[in-house]
Amino acid sequence: MSEDDEVANLRVQEYLDDVSNLNLSTSKSQWYNVDVATLLINCKVVGHDIDEATGASLIFLEKSVLMCCCDSGKMHHYPKHLLHCFVDDKRDGHDNPDGVIFKAELFSISPSEEQLCWEEVCHSEIQVPNVQNKVSRWLGWLNS
Repeated sequence: MSEDDEVANLRVQEYLDDVSNLNLSTSKSQWYNVDVATLLINCKVVGHDIDEATGASLIFLEKSVLMCCCDSGKMHHYPKHLLHCFVDDKRDGHDNPDGVIFKAELFSISPSEEQLCWEEVCHSEIQVPNVQNKVSRWLGWLNS
């Protein structure tokens, strides 16, 4: 096994470990550990993000991203060249009636039924550095 393959396997295991730390039902955990894990065999995973509130996740591959929705049991695949990143910084206090002070979005330009809209929203200054770190990883991946 090459070093690249070992790193890819490690990243898959890190992803599955992070998913296992979520408070998911048995059926949703099985879906991740069987269906999603099987799909990732021989895939070169670059990184991942997990929405702890919904259990959804993004898996960054070399040239695309895979969104896994455990509620629906669906996986959506988006080519990298159709993805964009948007950041809205409202920490100046103007125009934020919903209380959002910082928002980042990874989104796709694709048919409406197949769009990716992965958002990170901050209502507190304490959350901003974590989201900025995620945006940095997203941009690093998009520009690689």
